[in-house]
Amino acid sequence: MTLERRDGVALWRQIAETLESDIKAQVFAPGKQLPTEAELAERFSVNRHTVRRGIAFLEQEGLLRVEQGRGTFVQERMVDYKLGKRTRFTENIEKQSRIPSGELVRAIVVSADETLARNLHLRKGAPVALIESVGKVDGRPISVAAHHFPAKRFPEMIDVYKKTRSVTKALAHYGVADYTRKETRITARLPTASECRLLELPRSQPVLVTESINVDAEGRVVEYGWGRMAAERAQLVVQP
Repeated sequence: MTLERRDGVALWRQIAETLESDIKAQVFAPGKQLPTEAELAERFSVNRHTVRRGIAFLEQEGLLRVEQGRGTFVQERMVDYKLGKRTRFTENIEKQSRIPSGELVRAIVVSADETLARNLHLRKGAPVALIESVGKVDGRPISVAAHHFPAKRFPEMIDVYKKTRSVTKALAHYGVADYTRKETRITARLPTASECRLLELPRSQPVLVTESINVDAEGRVVEYGWGRMAAERAQLVVQP
């Protein structure tokens, strides 16, 4: 395909318009990788610098994302992740007619450090069940969550979780029929090497970090957790 030079319309702009039309026509579906710069340069009979300008424009417009070392991808629809009195990953995603799934990263018993002891109302060194998992939407990872539970109150929590594959069902096993969010703190930073691997993110893309406390009907802390969410794939919606 050879682009025709049009008065007042740069070649890179024509490339951007063509790729945008391709995206709208589902030639390149959300999440799909575009051809390489070299392949696009050959397609449009231009140099790679011209292709790069067109891609950079579409990236600024939010239609594409460029991942260092991986390539250029069509941006997926943003997930609205709601934080409210009851925050449940599966429920949040299913309400948006999307498919939630998860992958267990690790499940171990650790000794409470100062932070865990303070937030779980335990003595320092007390056993804590740690369950860390990756949350996925339509098969693509969007978050890494670490859940901490007082092991004395919830003995064998790890085994129960592995059977139920659900924090809500695991807590129900111990008689906690409902739990609510007491507080959530939100910050942002660049991802660690581990988070880049789990979330399939480049080091230049930030993550939203949440720190939360959940309590039972009597106000007792049942879970202290923190999550790291890919900022380019989800936005946090705080509800009263």
